[in-house]
Amino acid sequence: MKIIPVRTDRQFEDFVMFPYSLYPKTSAWVPPLISDAKALLTAGKNPFWEHAKKEMFLAYSDSGKIIGRIAGIIDFNYIKFQKDNSGFFGFFECIDDTAVAKELFNAAETWLKSENMPKMIGPMNPSTNDECGFVSEGFDIPPSIMMAYTPEYYLNLARSYGLKKIKELFAYDMEVCPDSRVPRLQRVVDMAQRKMPNIKIRTLDVKNFDSELRKVMKVYNQAWENNWGFVPWTDAEFEYIAVQLKPILDSNLAILAEDNGEPAAFLVSCADYNQVLKRLDGKLYPFGFLKYLYYKNKIDALRLIIMGVIEKYRNKGIEALMYSKGLNYAIKKGYKRCELSWILEDNVMTNRTAEMMNGKIYKRYLIFGKDFK
Repeated sequence: MKIIPVRTDRQFEDFVMFPYSLYPKTSAWVPPLISDAKALLTAGKNPFWEHAKKEMFLAYSDSGKIIGRIAGIIDFNYIKFQKDNSGFFGFFECIDDTAVAKELFNAAETWLKSENMPKMIGPMNPSTNDECGFVSEGFDIPPSIMMAYTPEYYLNLARSYGLKKIKELFAYDMEVCPDSRVPRLQRVVDMAQRKMPNIKIRTLDVKNFDSELRKVMKVYNQAWENNWGFVPWTDAEFEYIAVQLKPILDSNLAILAEDNGEPAAFLVSCADYNQVLKRLDGKLYPFGFLKYLYYKNKIDALRLIIMGVIEKYRNKGIEALMYSKGLNYAIKKGYKRCELSWILEDNVMTNRTAEMMNGKIYKRYLIFGKDFK
């Protein structure tokens, strides 16, 4: 077995493509578009790398077959904002072999030590603003859009190396239907509207996408600033993710709350396009695009990707105003289920809100860490 740092274009290609050969067709894993997987790791395409660096490694068997991969990652914005001198490991994929996993984790650790990092956390792919965590519950359920999937044995590989759990993330499953939530929410909505007559709830104006984006970014960076692991998006990063979401975003599921024209909160849900990607095997062309056009009209689930409320507007009913508008539209459109994810285990208020919406935890993700001796 050999661990080799990625240096050539061919090795980069092998790094990107390894999961496509690791997971069988029957797996719950959803192959991302190959072009997106490459762009995510490429400086000049993904603006995350303007404030971060990485070292990628491949594991080869004695016969020369690729049997694993990992990346060591340093996000200087994370270190500065969180005041936490931690490096990340990410993009971990491996056969079910503790010896191989040990060498991969050790490669990431050794590189991070050489960069004067005293500890590492992960998986971050490449940050908390992207896919992160090892699945710890819900292995037979395909991930929702922009959520990670990993097999159960990864937990043993991580623990065998001495990685310890530092945070758990929840994903809730919620039925979309006209049940008791609708009148219950309406009562809260009526109360909130009486208390805050200046609050306006509206959907995203796609004709003014750039200015709308700036409002959403303002709320996001203020609303989440005290959350564990949070790092403010740069303008370039926010534009990058917006460009990715714009072709698949239903503006009626992107909801803004404004107080006399000033942004106060937002909620964004998205149709679960992983139901389509599961059928494309990572390729849109030549025939994947036809499958995309056919299956995108059969998506029956949503993911509530993010909700943010600026602190001074919290616990006033704005959340209910946005939930009510989104739920009523989802019912009208015929969606059956919605995933609310991800939510930190210790985010008490958001977990209570998910439960109030009749959400049930059906997936869990673990973030691991290790202090270097």
